[in-house]
Amino acid sequence: MSAPLPRKKLPIGIQTFAKLREQGCYYVDKTLLALDLIEQGSYYFLSRPRRFGKSLFIDTLAELFAGNQALFTGLYCEYHWDWQTRYPVIRISFGGGVLRNRAELDDKIRELLDINQQTLGITCIQTGGRACFAELIRQAHAQTGQRVVVLVDEYDKPMLDNLQQPEIARELRDGLRDFYSVIKDSDAHIKFALLTGVSKFSKVSLFSGLNNLKDITLDTRYSALCGYTEADLDAVFAPELPGLDREQIRHWYNGYNWTGESVYNPFDVLLLFDSRLFRPYWFETGTPTFLVDLLARNQTWLPELGQLQTDADLLSSFDVDHIPAEALMFQAGYLTISDVEFSFNEYRYRLKYPNHEVYQSLANSLLHAWSGPIEHTSKTLRHKLRLGDLLQANDFPGLQTLFTAFYAGIPHQWLDNNPIAQYEGYYASVFYSYFAALGLDIVCEESSNAGRLDMALKFNGQIYLFEFKVVELEPEGRALQQIIAKGYADKHKASGQPIHLIGVEFSKESRSVVGFEVQTLAA
Repeated sequence: MSAPLPRKKLPIGIQTFAKLREQGCYYVDKTLLALDLIEQGSYYFLSRPRRFGKSLFIDTLAELFAGNQALFTGLYCEYHWDWQTRYPVIRISFGGGVLRNRAELDDKIRELLDINQQTLGITCIQTGGRACFAELIRQAHAQTGQRVVVLVDEYDKPMLDNLQQPEIARELRDGLRDFYSVIKDSDAHIKFALLTGVSKFSKVSLFSGLNNLKDITLDTRYSALCGYTEADLDAVFAPELPGLDREQIRHWYNGYNWTGESVYNPFDVLLLFDSRLFRPYWFETGTPTFLVDLLARNQTWLPELGQLQTDADLLSSFDVDHIPAEALMFQAGYLTISDVEFSFNEYRYRLKYPNHEVYQSLANSLLHAWSGPIEHTSKTLRHKLRLGDLLQANDFPGLQTLFTAFYAGIPHQWLDNNPIAQYEGYYASVFYSYFAALGLDIVCEESSNAGRLDMALKFNGQIYLFEFKVVELEPEGRALQQIIAKGYADKHKASGQPIHLIGVEFSKESRSVVGFEVQTLAA
């Protein structure tokens, strides 16, 4: 029997390349992609969700351009980079703290420029942020004889932190646009520039003064620039895999895709290897209430989120005054690309939930947000757990009682005062979210040659077909009759499993389930 592979330190929370290498941590070598970027161009923009390794990649580039060869021993670039040439590096990061107005942004810019002056041994005469930035680039080039490398991390954080206050967000956007425009104006002095962040603000709103950036967010070649691939897990992290179900790791955490190779979120993988428990680590680091509010205002029918179709313009049409739900969810990492189609001279993208973690956790989060005030949370949890037990037992009378309780338990005062409860889609979304929050195998709006079924559920060796109708006051029996008349069960009969046809009718007037009919087709 071969000896187990030696384990290394897990780089949890480490965003500094030197620290990671000096402490002998696991490291997934991204230097081949880094060298390819440098060889192919000079100005880049990259958008990736939070905690995906953007800051570590920025730091890796900084050490590479600074010529710190010892840190790269054993990596691809060790014998493929000119270590004799060292470039001055200017680092800008808005990752720390929250900036609440234009004055604080100007102070932060000045602080960052002061730090870079000290690092490079340069003293600028200009005091204004834009003028000082331009002078710093010019002086660094003149002093070293090498063009400058400009690396900007979390370029968009000041705006994202203030999206719920549009006036402030616009002020910060305008200030950043003015600051970033220096990069284009300093082309003669710049060797390489990369801006990274979570969102991709529209070129008109933020990058009108920096239109020479090449956006590699959806470039197939760089889909795995941040994150871990399947091969990375099997090779680099092989010592951590024994004792863990490899398929479960894939089911829970893989699936993020930017038109190339799919990747895992590093934060999830590292915490899984540390605790040996499957948990929604990335999701628990913070889902913005702003996202929940946006989905509510747009009257979003939740099942659609996992099967949206869009184009490149919509995915990047993100601005303070215009935030499509699809763009926000894609850029934040709650949706990812499943398919790409070139049709009518444009690329179209089909979006999906990347993995089990995001699918179940987002449903859970929205369910709690949409089920009433915070004190209602414990009741929502009890209903969710009860749903699992009743499905396990095929207790249909119990399910009817529980479905009624879903809505009866929401305080009428909250429903009356909350705008989202005025939309019919809200009630259907609450119904769907209870199932999704259990992580069940659900297909919503399942297509057949006869139409679309609201929800199909495969569980415990059985199939459940649901149709949800909003009626006036009295049950009309239309929900079950539609399942039968449309023949929605036909495509499932070959499975040899019992099929349960379930029609649920909900009265918006009484805010209660008024109809619940079940017909079972034997296997």
